[in-house]
Amino acid sequence: MRTLLLWAGEDPAREGLTDTPKRVALAYEDWFSGYKEDPVRYLKRTFEEVEGYDEMIVLRDITFESHCEHHMAPIIGKAHVGYLPNDKVVGISKLARVVEAFARRFQVQEKMTAQIANCINDVLVPRGVGVVIEASHQCMTTRGVHKSGVSMVTSQMLGLFRKDARTRAEFLRMIG
Repeated sequence: MRTLLLWAGEDPAREGLTDTPKRVALAYEDWFSGYKEDPVRYLKRTFEEVEGYDEMIVLRDITFESHCEHHMAPIIGKAHVGYLPNDKVVGISKLARVVEAFARRFQVQEKMTAQIANCINDVLVPRGVGVVIEASHQCMTTRGVHKSGVSMVTSQMLGLFRKDARTRAEFLRMIG
């Protein structure tokens, strides 16, 4: 950080900057804490006493902050996650934790979308999974092309969400 401060033309010994390297290191610990998390672990605890419930489960508007692996710039967005359970469900906070674990790593949105969907699919083995992510990329809005107000939307559909147009349409209606 001292090198970057010098490169920018700053004096790292200036009063307002003396603790900046330490503060940045702590911020990076938080921003990239997803590398210390195992998203699979969150999905291991399931519930089977659901009276045969087998309809779609959707968690909308899961906010997240990530960072672009190309420029280390923030990606700010929300994820929508849905699945069709087989014989077990997972606590809804666990879906948000899976999103968070993958978001708190260097990312590209397409990869993060697939990682979330594949993790849920591999661990819960549901009849289908759908993940849609909408995000604003600061690498595009604050540098380079400087286009604010732009959001990117990605989706990953597995199982019945991919094979059955009605299931996909129901999910997309539910997330608005």
